[in-house]
Amino acid sequence: MDSKRQTVSQPYIAPSGRLIVLLAHPLYDQNNHFKGMIGGSIYLQEQNVLNEILGNDIIDENGSYYYVVGPEGKILFHPDKKRIGEDVSGNPIIGKIMQGKSGKEIVTNTKGVTMLAAYSVVPETGWGVVQQTPVTFIYESLYDHIKKLLIYILIPFVSLLALSIFIARKLAKPFFDLSNVVNQISTGKLVSIPEMKSHWNREADLLTKSVTMAIEGMQDKHQQLSYEATTDSLTNTSNRRLLDEVMKEWVTKNKPFTLIAFDIDNFKKVNDTFGHQTGDQVLQFLVKYVQMMIRKNDLLFRYGGEEFVLLIPDVSSTTAYSIAEKIRICVENNVSPTGKHITISIGIAEFPSHTKQQNKLFDLADQALYVSKSQGKNRTTIWNENL
Repeated sequence: MDSKRQTVSQPYIAPSGRLIVLLAHPLYDQNNHFKGMIGGSIYLQEQNVLNEILGNDIIDENGSYYYVVGPEGKILFHPDKKRIGEDVSGNPIIGKIMQGKSGKEIVTNTKGVTMLAAYSVVPETGWGVVQQTPVTFIYESLYDHIKKLLIYILIPFVSLLALSIFIARKLAKPFFDLSNVVNQISTGKLVSIPEMKSHWNREADLLTKSVTMAIEGMQDKHQQLSYEATTDSLTNTSNRRLLDEVMKEWVTKNKPFTLIAFDIDNFKKVNDTFGHQTGDQVLQFLVKYVQMMIRKNDLLFRYGGEEFVLLIPDVSSTTAYSIAEKIRICVENNVSPTGKHITISIGIAEFPSHTKQQNKLFDLADQALYVSKSQGKNRTTIWNENL
């Protein structure tokens, strides 16, 4: 090591058991002759010069704090003394400091709090000073500054203040409106976007229109994705995913309803004989006639393959039987895309009279459907204990 250069040691444990760093600075006479070194030490885990520079209140009431790292990425000063001496070179910000960079960015600290961080390198020592402030405090601080400003100028400039408030509110209104809409959207729910009238401030007007268009586009995309995620693309009926959600909601609310499970008899033969394209047309044919026979609040789902489920709210299994029979007869009496007639077999189970369990209800309807199949197909069966 060149003894005539200013040096700062890495943190180390002294014989006394305390964590310190040593500092040395060269001395020269008036003729620039080297006279020796003046040195000192900083006890990192005790009250030291860093406390005097950065302040005794290590963590402000607003949550802001400083910490200092050495050129090798070790913490020299930190509000949490247990972290002093810790190697944090893996931290992206510390990596930039070690490269001699200064800057600012948004980070998340070890406690999961989003912070605004500013960092700067001290060229003489290679140390890096990092200051972090909670993002929430920035908004609170802005509000406090505005409040103090109003108090200071209230008496001598009452009229000007009133005018300023009027103009400020006019300027801020579209942003507050947008903020409220964005906050509602952040909950994950679709919201009704209020009518955004043209604003006399050109920048605010452009921003309002741009953000409104973006939100509308985002919600349209969200609705489209939600529709695609819960809709069978072939038959445009709801799929099994939405079936589970609806049944779960109705069971939770103890809402009476009847589940009708049905499928096409000998559908495999249809695919094998006429091809899968015709088989798809047969599925669409079935859905068309089922939808003609049910009410608006009855829900039709494609469970899988040629299997379908119909949920009929506030209807007993006996009444549902009459509806199911009308559907079965209607399908049987109309010529399918194969040029021939097709039939369906149906099973019925009722909530909560048959069972109060969601999964069990479907099993009971499936048992009834199996009975319809085993007794010659093209028939409807209501589940009962004798099955």
